[in-house]
Formats: sequence, structure tokens, C-alpha cells
Amino acid sequence: MPALTAAVLAAFAAYAGAWYLGILEGNFALLLFLATVVTGVYWLAERFVFLPQRRRAADTLAVQTEQRRMQLAAQGITQVDNVDVGQARQRLLMQPWWLDWTAGLFPVILAVFVLRSFLFEPFKIPSGSMIPTLLVGDLILVNKFTYGLRLPVLNTKITEGTPPQRGDVMVFRYPPKPSLDYIKRVVGVPGDEVAYLNKRLTINGQLLTKDPLPDFFDEDAMHYSHQFRETLGSKTHRLLNDDDRPAFIPGVEDFPFKENCRYSVEGVVCKVPAGHYFMMGDNRDNSLDSRYWGFVPDRNIVGKAFFIWMNFGNLKRIGSFE
Repeated sequence: MPALTAAVLAAFAAYAGAWYLGILEGNFALLLFLATVVTGVYWLAERFVFLPQRRRAADTLAVQTEQRRMQLAAQGITQVDNVDVGQARQRLLMQPWWLDWTAGLFPVILAVFVLRSFLFEPFKIPSGSMIPTLLVGDLILVNKFTYGLRLPVLNTKITEGTPPQRGDVMVFRYPPKPSLDYIKRVVGVPGDEVAYLNKRLTINGQLLTKDPLPDFFDEDAMHYSHQFRETLGSKTHRLLNDDDRPAFIPGVEDFPFKENCRYSVEGVVCKVPAGHYFMMGDNRDNSLDSRYWGFVPDRNIVGKAFFIWMNFGNLKRIGSFE
């Protein structure tokens, strides 16, 4: 068992190392699931096999020690080796390293697995596509149950939950590469006609208000952008526009239901198909979103982003957001 356990732990370490170095494309949900299963098997084996064996061995030692003393006493021998039975019993009951690193970790790994799979999952904002709502380096929490609980790894929905609403900030699996997680704002829900023309957003023929705010200064890019306040659904949020960027959408990819979209020099108009969502970043001219790669299917949804729990460069960022 020690050799087998060492091999299993080495395999996990090799997978994590190769993922970190970019040698292979990792899947943390799958890795956590496998870790839960493996440590769970060891925990069950410890509880029902290995621990009872160690207890029997400790009990046998105590009985044998007492029998030896009684035999020596019957022979008139009272001076015997002073054996600390309690200490020896404790050594016998102690978990070996290979159980300590498997069965001993199972409760912690199980708690993380359940928390991450069904309640809340942490994410780090890697890019500026959601500025000014979310900044690079923000550590956020994503609600995993609002839109319905999903099986880990398979991402199959098992409860209905509340459908995504316009204005929600949502984490989802990037349709062209589902192993990547993206975060954008829900702009269009199934059945909506979304038009983004000349940098103005229209939903089902209704032009959204876009109130000007003071310019936003991006400290990382050392660049000012025009800032506006927009009301989308029941949520009011800020967005940025860059006068140096054109209104037309360059480099559009092929994607399912692309025939639902009409592109022009002014922008794009799309009819959102059933079971799909149209997503856009709040940094409108610096966001790779549904305008470029299409609609997000319901099966790709991860959860609703709602809280910044840490930004090591700016503690004032901590709190909820719209």
C-alpha cells in the first residue's frame, strides 16, 4: 500500500505540475473529483480495515504483555523489563504517512468539493474586459445554485433554479474552448433581438439609456476612456467606450446560429436562439464576447458572479457589485 499510495500521489503531482507549466490542459473540477474519490476510498479502508487492524494489534500487545508478566510472576520473577505499554499502543494506533496523506485529507477535500461544486466557487479576473465593474486581479465569488445546481465535471443541470436575467454578471465556459472560463454580462436572453450599432445597445427595439459619467482612467493601461451609466434589465452598471476603436466588429468567427446575426460597418444585430444567451463585456471596445464568437448555450453556464472577496492591490474593492 505505501508504494501504491506514493504512485497515486506522484500521478496527482505530475498532472498538477504539467498543468501549471502549460504542458497539458488541466481540468480542476475533474482533478478535485478524482481526489475526492481516491481519498474517500482510503478513508473507508481506514475506517473499516486498517484502523480495526491496528486496534487489534494494540489490544494483542496489551494482552501479551500482561500474560508475560503473570507468567514471570508465577515463576517468582518480579523484576521485569519496564515496557511502556501505553506508548507502544499509541505508536501502533498511529496512522502511517500514506494514510495521513489520503484518508486524513478526505474530510477537507470533500468539504471543498461540495462547496465549490454546489455553493460558491472562487475566480480571479484575468483581463480588463469587465472594467470598470471588475478590475484585473479582483478575486470574486460565483454563486453555483442560483441558475440551478449542476453535476460537477459533467455540468448537467439537476435543478431548474432561476434563469439568467439581463444585466447579470455570469461566468460560463467559453464556447469555442469549453475548458476555459469566461466572465461577461448577460445582454440578451432567449428570444431577444440585440442590436449594438454605433456603440449604442438596443434590446427588442428599445434603445437603452446611456448617461455620461466622468472619464475612467485605467492605471494598468495608462489610458482614459469615456465612461457611461447604463440600465440593463433591473440593473444599473457602468461601461466604457473608446473613441479610437471602430463600431464594426472585426475578426468574427464562425459559430452556431451565426445566421441569426447581421453584421455591418455600424455593428451587429442578433436574434438570440432558444436556450442561449448573448454576452458582452462592460469594457465594450476591449472585450472578446458574443459579438465575435456567438451565443452561450445554457449547458455552458457556471454561475452568477456577485461578490469581490479580495483584491490584494486595493482592499477597497471588497464588496458586492452589479
